[in-house]
Amino acid sequence: MGTGLFRYSELLASGWSRERIRSRIEAGSLARPTRGVYGSATGLGADELLAAVFERLPKGVVAGFHTGAMLHGFGDARSERLHVIVPAGTVVPRIRGLVAHESVVPVRDPIMRQGVPCAPAARCAIDLARVLRRMDALPVLDLCLRVGACLPDQLRAEVVEHRALRGVCQARQLVDLADPRSECRQESQLRLLLVDAGLPIPEPQVWVHDQRGVALYRLDLAYRDRRVGIEYDGSSHLDPDRLSRDRSRMNWLADQGWRMRHFTAHDLYRRPTQIITTLRPLLHP
Repeated sequence: MGTGLFRYSELLASGWSRERIRSRIEAGSLARPTRGVYGSATGLGADELLAAVFERLPKGVVAGFHTGAMLHGFGDARSERLHVIVPAGTVVPRIRGLVAHESVVPVRDPIMRQGVPCAPAARCAIDLARVLRRMDALPVLDLCLRVGACLPDQLRAEVVEHRALRGVCQARQLVDLADPRSECRQESQLRLLLVDAGLPIPEPQVWVHDQRGVALYRLDLAYRDRRVGIEYDGSSHLDPDRLSRDRSRMNWLADQGWRMRHFTAHDLYRRPTQIITTLRPLLHP
């Protein structure tokens, strides 16, 4: 047997007997990653396992939603299951770990990713923006733009294609907020929290320059006109060397008239109202 994946019928047609197939599986030289599909037990990785599942799926089914986003490089919304888009009326076999999303909106121009057909990046992003919570959806759109999987105009065009589907209003709102400058999901979520509270949209990744025009420090989020800076402090900020550098940075920014506010995951997820209460007086004195 060569490399690749084979259906049971293909092995039989090539001269393999049922006994030989069974003995090779027992010996560990042949693997069955999913029902009715076989391949060499050596070198079966994630790509091969994904391809094995697609061997059992009807023509026209493509990877999408969480799985499609992962294949395009913006898999912020992770899922242990395989998500596929199924044309309306298509019968899909029951496969453990498979989530089939039946859609009346056809997938235009699917492309190959890791050996399987996949919906375009904009389609995957908008599908997720429709069905995820707002706080989980914006990070997906930001990351999609940041990795260059698609352009803002492609996201807007995809929203039009979905205009009659559930969640499209949320997707349309979030596409207008999507920004490729956001560098992590917490920054995206913090930005959305401020907007949803009625505060102005903060600018991501703002460089602050010294009097000679040299860029010295970059702020996670900022309101330039108010000289208000916002930082998300993750676990890396607990490092002693990082704390020392942060202190010097904060002192310099304060000398330049910047009012900095720092927030953590506990603030973002456990007491978001406190963030708004802290920032509102600085923006609307």
